[in-house]
Amino acid sequence: MPDDLLRQEGWERLAWVVDPELGIDVVNLGLIYRLGVRDGGVEVVMSLTTPGCPMSDSMPDAVRRALQSIPGVGTVAVELVWEPRWDPEMMSESAKHALGWR
Repeated sequence: MPDDLLRQEGWERLAWVVDPELGIDVVNLGLIYRLGVRDGGVEVVMSLTTPGCPMSDSMPDAVRRALQSIPGVGTVAVELVWEPRWDPEMMSESAKHALGWR
């Protein structure tokens, strides 16, 4: 699969990964900072809503599994970062509305 199509499919698969506490996917929450694709390999840089988030072990694994489910994907690397710190302003408008934020 060409890298541009893999990138598009990657974003679509990441939208299936839902934060179980908030009920909103990691894309709309603004937790995915970067999705890189090169020669069939995928690299994600992501954060969580707080450093003490109880999902700190399971969310990166869920992201990895979602991307590995794409046919033809080679390696998947997920890096969890705390800088820049996640802020509610990073959420999509639909996520803000769903959470009653603003």
